[in-house]
Amino acid sequence: MKIQGKLFIWLSVFILAVAVVYGYWSKEPVGTTALFMAFGLAIMIGFYLAFTARRVDVGAQDDKEADVADDAGEVGFFSPHSWQPLALGLGGAFAFLGIAVGWWLVYFSAPILLIGLFGWVFEYYRGENRTQ
Repeated sequence: MKIQGKLFIWLSVFILAVAVVYGYWSKEPVGTTALFMAFGLAIMIGFYLAFTARRVDVGAQDDKEADVADDAGEVGFFSPHSWQPLALGLGGAFAFLGIAVGWWLVYFSAPILLIGLFGWVFEYYRGENRTQ
């Protein structure tokens, strides 16, 4: 994780330099704002990865002498048959469509978003998948 943290921190430095140069030369506020926001996102991710790397064990990606097999093993648990991302995606699509079409559509998409979100978070708390 140390490598990823350093990569994002250096990326944020580069984006900051590009944002300053772009803002000075173009005098265009939208692109300059977008570049400064990209800088903020990159520095947040880089700080998080660098901060977390100090608290976890050294991974195989941080060892220069590591083999590919050193990083093998279980990565995590991923739901094999969940319908909740579909509801969340549809609700999000309708919400963003509401920005373009009309704000009234956001009111109809909010319940779909909430059902998808709560269903996804709590799908392993009850029902047949409770023991997983």
